Amino acid sequence: MNLQKFAGKTNVFPVLDNQFKIGESKEKATTIADMETFSPTFSNGVETWTPMDMEGWQRALMTAKAITITLNGKRNIGDAGNDYAAGKAFKNGHDAEGYFEWIMPDGTSISWTNAVIDVKNNGGGDSTNVGALEIDVISNGKPTVTPAL
Repeated sequence: MNLQKFAGKTNVFPVLDNQFKIGESKEKATTIADMETFSPTFSNGVETWTPMDMEGWQRALMTAKAITITLNGKRNIGDAGNDYAAGKAFKNGHDAEGYFEWIMPDGTSISWTNAVIDVKNNGGGDSTNVGALEIDVISNGKPTVTPAL
């Protein structure tokens, strides 16, 4: 990937500037062809309490984090990233895990060595549709976050 294209980038951006890589390892990871949409969902665990010394005002502390990244697109047989993701459809346990990296438009990288790859649709749709590939990539532990250069 050419991080130079991100250097000094500010302002709004098209969603297509997000990039995703998937594979057995960081070294083997490739982009996933023919993905059309993505949606990150951040889940936060917040514990709240109302101590007497706060005169009825609530206190809060964020105690947990999780991210699910939903990718929807077309099933592209022969593309390494697309095949790798689709190949998780019948896997369980640690076999359903893989390396996943999200490269944001500013160049920041978020990656997991063992993200859970949850295949939701592998080739389905109406008879006149192009076969779909829909996956949820679920965080599995704390990610490695590499800030933009």
